[in-house]
Amino acid sequence: MRLTTHASCAEKKWSGFSLIELLVVISIIAAILALLIPGLGKARVKSRRIACASNLRQIDVAMHMYLNTNDGTYPCAQDPLPKKNPSDPNIWLWMGRGWRDFLVPYLGGNIDANNPSVLLCPADDIAPVNWESTSYSYSLAFYHSPEQIDTMTSDLGVPGPVPQRPENIAKPAGKIVAGEWLSNHKRLESDVDKGWWDTQGQRNYLFADGQVCFIDANDIRIGNDGNPNPNLTIHGIKGVDWSP
Repeated sequence: MRLTTHASCAEKKWSGFSLIELLVVISIIAAILALLIPGLGKARVKSRRIACASNLRQIDVAMHMYLNTNDGTYPCAQDPLPKKNPSDPNIWLWMGRGWRDFLVPYLGGNIDANNPSVLLCPADDIAPVNWESTSYSYSLAFYHSPEQIDTMTSDLGVPGPVPQRPENIAKPAGKIVAGEWLSNHKRLESDVDKGWWDTQGQRNYLFADGQVCFIDANDIRIGNDGNPNPNLTIHGIKGVDWSP
């Protein structure tokens, strides 16, 4: 009898992708990325806007702490503020780098241009260069009387300050205390953003009742200077900047 042994060896072959298959896969990945990237960009913009609104809510808490320890009056000072160095530019209290010193003690301290904490909007790339990393402005109407505001047509040529109190505000839900100076979350088509003097863009604003709203500039009521400017609201704190 003849014994035979059968050894079956399967020949292994490497089966790779063909050029056409690779192109198909690349096309699919490109199509997926094209769908995802705009959505990711929008999500990033929205998250920064939400973070900015959160900053203003914390500023509102600090503002109320200031009121509680300063006889129930809002931050007030003579404009322009005293210069730290003779060569410094004029700075008014309503400017971000003007009012920040009033609230820093109520924001945990150790806050400056290099460590701005909640004073810098995460989408603002101008404030770190020009304004000591402070994105938000404070309304003139909270340290001038309504009668004074109604005589003013400029944010810079101002009479002596008169501290204001929360009980003097006619409509807290319609009066802006502070807000973003620039349209950080919707870039303007022009190269120049004039801040609260601009009818374009959108900004986060903090109202006297504590709410924060993201509003089109052209929805803000025109002030005494002819601009949508919460600094110069007609009738000051007895007036209205915006109605929902």
